[in-house]
Amino acid sequence: MNDIDKLFYKLALSKFRSSFHLSKKLREYVLKHGYETIERHADDFLHQRLKVYNAKTDGHQTPMKNHPVFIAQHATATCCRGCMEKWYHIPKERDLTEEEIAYFKKIIMRWIRMDYERDKTL
Repeated sequence: MNDIDKLFYKLALSKFRSSFHLSKKLREYVLKHGYETIERHADDFLHQRLKVYNAKTDGHQTPMKNHPVFIAQHATATCCRGCMEKWYHIPKERDLTEEEIAYFKKIIMRWIRMDYERDKTL
């Protein structure tokens, strides 16, 4: 089992993290816009909202609805710097590196793909 598989296993054990799923409306959004567009949005959100730590907004910068990336961020604990520190051991007081942003984007996109595919079979 690789590190990302282990992460997803741990996330599945969290009652809070495992409670998130794409709504019908967000699944339609994924279908309409495609994974490439969603991935660009994830990159933008990570850079704009999370790259630099802001104590005043931390814990409130990622909405709980209205975009697949937002749902995925809460499901994968990439929603705020506090969660990133707790789950990924990245100190929140420093800027995220481009490598960390790429890693989080990969996790977010994997979750979106997994949840989208999971719901296709229901």
